[in-house]
Amino acid sequence: MNSHRTNLIIAFFLGALTVLGYAPFYLFPIPILALALLFRAWRKSGTAREAARLGFFFGLGFFGAGVSWIYVSLHDFGAMPMPIAVLVTLLFCAYLALFPALAGGLLKKINPRHPALWALCIAALWMFAECLRGMLFTGFPWLAVGYTQVPTSYLSGYAPVVGVYGVSFVLAIAAALMCLWFELGFRALRVVLPFSAIFIVGFGLQQIAWTQPTGEPVSVSLLQGNISQDSKWRKDRIVHSMETYAKLVEESRGQIIIAPETALPMFHDEVPAAYLARLSGHARQYDSDLLIGMAEYAPTGSGSEYYNAMFSLGVSGEQKYRKHHLVPFGEFVPLRPLLGWIVSILHIPMSDFSRGGLDQQPLSLAGQKVAVDICYEDVFGEEIIRQLPAATLLVNVSNDAWFGRSIGPQQHLQISQTRALETGRYMLRATNTGVTAIIDERGVVVQEAAVFVATALHGNAQGRGGATPYVRWGNLPVLLLAGLIVLLSVALRFRRAR
Repeated sequence: MNSHRTNLIIAFFLGALTVLGYAPFYLFPIPILALALLFRAWRKSGTAREAARLGFFFGLGFFGAGVSWIYVSLHDFGAMPMPIAVLVTLLFCAYLALFPALAGGLLKKINPRHPALWALCIAALWMFAECLRGMLFTGFPWLAVGYTQVPTSYLSGYAPVVGVYGVSFVLAIAAALMCLWFELGFRALRVVLPFSAIFIVGFGLQQIAWTQPTGEPVSVSLLQGNISQDSKWRKDRIVHSMETYAKLVEESRGQIIIAPETALPMFHDEVPAAYLARLSGHARQYDSDLLIGMAEYAPTGSGSEYYNAMFSLGVSGEQKYRKHHLVPFGEFVPLRPLLGWIVSILHIPMSDFSRGGLDQQPLSLAGQKVAVDICYEDVFGEEIIRQLPAATLLVNVSNDAWFGRSIGPQQHLQISQTRALETGRYMLRATNTGVTAIIDERGVVVQEAAVFVATALHGNAQGRGGATPYVRWGNLPVLLLAGLIVLLSVALRFRRAR
């Protein structure tokens, strides 16, 4: 086996190894080491094509190990035939692998000579590749490497300042410096000092309280019905779902009671009025508000629209939030004339939703301003901050039963931890099968329910006010900085070429 093939195989396994940095493993040093070794391989590669191949094989291992739960959604619950589900999963991972390939190829094309500029340029290109992946075709920012540092690593201190992409940028700088450390050996003091400084600054940032408590803590009850995905939408199981959540509601005394996404598998106007009155009556009896998921049918002048929505019942009156960022093929069909055939081989109910508005405001519940996001929306930090700093609490409701007993739900929990840390707000997660949890403003899980159990998680949450730098500025500062680094690198490249 020649050395080039060996390097590709090593890159593949480095990518797979990187997944150990994410939940449920939380081995945050591993991604720094894995990227350092990948960057070393890029530095030694002879051509841009070779660097791109290394990045592609790293991506195949990374996404193949990290998002293999896509297969569970397609085959186990979407009823896609196994060979097609395997093929679609592989093609999806290959598409995602194009982004680290792009970063490697561009780095070799620009090829900064100065080690410090090379380290900054590689970090900027890595982050831009993640951002691009998070935007194209509605975006798939899952597994941005910044998530691996939350909540324990000192690098997580950067999250309230520059967000998860900024953490990815800083992590990639640390990995590039480690790469240079390997190269310089005993002459590496000029690398060790800035490498250490990155972590020292991160530790210092962790000591800052970016937001302040507002009002008294509120009691919360987070409901987890544990309705199996293969029976959730069956008509003969609807009564079971309704009774499961009615029982959980009536056993709860929280000031805010939260049931998950589409807890009631039917349209809001189809739910018996007596049932809604029963839930609302319980909430009012205990001076509470209930937030519960249902689909919404909304007639329009030209037809009708359907929304994935959350409705509130109780002392604060009925309010609702409509999901804006929809999942391709799961909730809407992109490029329907070309790709509509995919839906015909999937058995996914409610796969043609409309988007909720961008200007939706936090819901007023139990004296708090609650910013709601539904399932996949939690992955887009730049969208979550639209309801801030007005919101005092964050809520994510989800149905991660689509991912079965894979690592997907645990990864989603870590994403929610990052949103809490970025915004300096408590995050309340209510899910169908898990992971249901209360997360504090530092991204730490303070209470967590057992998965795949019908239960209610009871606890307290502290509303918080104020704004982190990330809430105020979003991704703009780190994008501008990274853009300037790349422009400088390109300018020097053309200057050398003259």
